[in-house]
Amino acid sequence: MAVFTLEIVTPDRLIYEGKAERLIVRGVTGDLCILAHHIDYATALIPGEASVTTAEGERYAACSGGMLSVHDNHVRLMATTFEWEDEIDLERAQRAREAAEQKLGSMTTADKDYALVEAKLKRALARIRTKS
Repeated sequence: MAVFTLEIVTPDRLIYEGKAERLIVRGVTGDLCILAHHIDYATALIPGEASVTTAEGERYAACSGGMLSVHDNHVRLMATTFEWEDEIDLERAQRAREAAEQKLGSMTTADKDYALVEAKLKRALARIRTKS
């Protein structure tokens, strides 16, 4: 299968750099599948599951959002957080989900922290779905 160069980075570290056959992430308009020789493209990402397919196989991750750019068969994913499935603490993610749901239950969309708590819930759900 044809490959492209993939670079996944967060503010903290380089997550992956190498050749990939396929990348699936969640963009603002829905799920995206990037294959070799994809048209040049850029989009914002929202929290969701991601998968990376290489010659070694497929790996799953939780991506909390960021930016994706595709240029000249080079894909750069700049994520706020990007956690491989084996790095996710499921119990911690479930506690984060419960805390966010409880807090949202006592808030209205007019509350100044509503968007932040909602983002925490989406990040926890992405982790849980990735790990499950």
